[in-house]
This record gives sequence, structure tokens and C-alpha cells, in this order.
Amino acid sequence: MREDRFEDRDAGGRTLAGAITERAPELVGQSALVLGLPRGGVPVARHVADALDAELDVLVARKIGMPGQPELGIGAVTAGGPALFDHRTLEYFDIDPRRLAPEVDRERAEAERRLHRYRGDRPPPLVRDRSVVVVDDGLATGVTARAALRGIRAQEPARLAFAAPVCAASSIAALAEEADDVWCVLQPADFGAVGAWYKDFRQLSDADVEAALAAADRR
Repeated sequence: MREDRFEDRDAGGRTLAGAITERAPELVGQSALVLGLPRGGVPVARHVADALDAELDVLVARKIGMPGQPELGIGAVTAGGPALFDHRTLEYFDIDPRRLAPEVDRERAEAERRLHRYRGDRPPPLVRDRSVVVVDDGLATGVTARAALRGIRAQEPARLAFAAPVCAASSIAALAEEADDVWCVLQPADFGAVGAWYKDFRQLSDADVEAALAAADRR
């Protein structure tokens, strides 16, 4: 059993928050924006927002899975942006991205549904000229994080960072093209999967996301 696993996402979020305040203390109290990737990234992001005394909101990006292996992310899409694909993987498996159009449409629709449920009638947060930290519960292939970061970069933040409690070391370099900073607590050589680094990695519901957002609102 791995002794360095996090108890759950809350524990991972508290540890990550401590690491960020040590590495970037200038963000504390500077009206930063923390964006959690639903569902698993939101409870983690809540603790980061608490530590930075920052605004918390959601950033919805959906993975596009490999045909026949949906758990393997070969692309991602946000509610409003174009699909982003890992073209090396597409070439290796000889997949025409046009073949994935139906899944892209489904995942974009799901991203829109989640965004409407979590945000309701609230306007999206202001991004331009702010420091923005995008948070997830882990970084595996990185394609979903890249799509999310690319969408935020287009809104001209002053500084853009990605943070997660555990990251595959091989995926961190790819994010360097999209983010100014990448902060990870664990970078295990034997990464495997995100869930392997949590003792409790239960699937979260929309209600869990809403509870984390409500707790941040009360703060």
C-alpha cells in the first residue's frame, strides 16, 4: 500500500493549498480566481481558494475518450471552445478526428449542462488581468487540463497556473505551453492513475460540487 496517498480529495486540497501558499505567497489576498474542474477538482479547489482568500468558480472541460477505450483521454472540449486533440495519439492509432464528432457534441452538451447547473444565472467571473489558478484532483494525460487552460488563456489573465495534488511527471511538460506555473505535490514515477493516490476516490455527484461551492460562498 502506498503510504504517501491522500486520505481523500479534501486532504489533497489542504496539502495542495499549503504548497501553493509556500511557493506563491504573493497570491494570498490579491483577488486571485480559483477555478475547479468538476467534479473531482472542485472540493480540492475549495481549499486552495480558502488559503488564498480567493474567489472560487468552476471551469468545465470534458474528456473525449478513445473509441473502445473511453477511459483513455485523446481529446477534450469545453462548453464554448473548439475540441482539443492529442494529435500524436490520433496519428498513432490512425483515428480521423472527424470520426469523433458525435462524441465531441455529446461532451460539449454535457459541459454546457454542468456549467448551467453549477453556476445558474450567475455571470462568469472576470478573468482578464487577474491571477487564475485552475485546479483538478490529478493530472493524468493532461489533455483535459490543456483544453481548460487554453480557454482561460484566451481571456487574457495576468497569470495562469495549474495545480493538482498528484500529477504524472510526463504530462507536466505539456502544460508548460499553456500555463505560467504548474504546481503538483506528488509526481510519482509509477503514476498509474489518479485514483491510485487517494484512499477514498469515490465518484462525486453534482450535489457534491454544489456543496463545495456553497461552502466557499459562506466563507
